[in-house]
Amino acid sequence: MPQKILIPLDGSKLGETALHHVEKLISALSAEQKVEVALLQVLKPPTRLIEKLSDVAGNVELPLTEEEMEPIKKQALDYLNKAAQHLRTKGVAVKCNVVVDRTGRSSAEEIIKAEDAISADLVAMSTHGRHGVSRWIFGSVTQKVLEAGKMPVLIVRTAR
Repeated sequence: MPQKILIPLDGSKLGETALHHVEKLISALSAEQKVEVALLQVLKPPTRLIEKLSDVAGNVELPLTEEEMEPIKKQALDYLNKAAQHLRTKGVAVKCNVVVDRTGRSSAEEIIKAEDAISADLVAMSTHGRHGVSRWIFGSVTQKVLEAGKMPVLIVRTAR
């Protein structure tokens, strides 16, 4: 049975669907089985538009600085801690981590990196169930984690 479960969250209610299923899984385990849950949110740094620097250069988008990202990271960490409350009331150890991806990696790559970093036994993710053109346009983070990650993935399909 898993001892460390990674749950990536995107900030949406649909994304939180996996939390309920992980809670049921943990409840089904024996009391001696200790499980640690890691909640993760990957942030892409927003940019600010700098209007025409000169007649030669056009508009430029610059990522926010670390200092400018602090309130955004704090808000994301507050969200994760709020999402963790119910599990914590059940006695589950929950760690929350916010990653700011400045490398241009996909969220899936950051999730796989976190999977390795915490030595997760299981990744539990919600999927929005996109298919067809919308999946092609937006991609599927869950599919990428399933294909490229090393650990088993519990996929929870959200109701549409």
